[in-house]
Amino acid sequence: MTSAQFDYGINTILFQRGVYPAEDFTPVKKYGLSMLISSDDQVKSYIRRITTQLTRWMLAGKIKKLVVVITSKDTGEDLERWQFDVSHTPPPPKSTSAGSSEPQDTSTPQGPPGKGEAEVQAEIQSLFRQITACVTFLPMLDGRCTFNVLVYADGDAEVPMEWGDSEAREINGGEKVALRSWGTSSHRVETAVSYRVVE
Repeated sequence: MTSAQFDYGINTILFQRGVYPAEDFTPVKKYGLSMLISSDDQVKSYIRRITTQLTRWMLAGKIKKLVVVITSKDTGEDLERWQFDVSHTPPPPKSTSAGSSEPQDTSTPQGPPGKGEAEVQAEIQSLFRQITACVTFLPMLDGRCTFNVLVYADGDAEVPMEWGDSEAREINGGEKVALRSWGTSSHRVETAVSYRVVE
């Protein structure tokens, strides 16, 4: 997952779940889909700060998990938790045959072939469509809501001074639904949403 894909993922969740008014979003074309991104300066600035740091960590393979938590402003209760588990696949080691004087053919990629761009884009489209379709079973969010992003990075990852520690913010006693996964030859993303059950 790239930071740009996570950016669009956050915006899709915020729009589809009505965290901010529909008029606060602007339509854009991305990944072959018509998508909406927030035009609110504070929201854009918050997401940009996160994705700028994510880009550094992702290039270094330091990210394990990204989480978007939707919280009630009135009660402080966490209502939904969108989780993106990121697993990195290291490139296969370059090896040469022992005792062979012939140079190794490096014109073809080693290991299993990677996915083509069209196949990866189709998987991303399916995920965004499924996020959109989640509104059919997720409980309606009543009242004013806000959101926070949690990042699970390796212990040796350099963390910006303004970032703080957080609890896991799990939805205790809630339901959890696994969504589509997608990936490339270098990483895989498993997605799930947890939500509070309305009595």
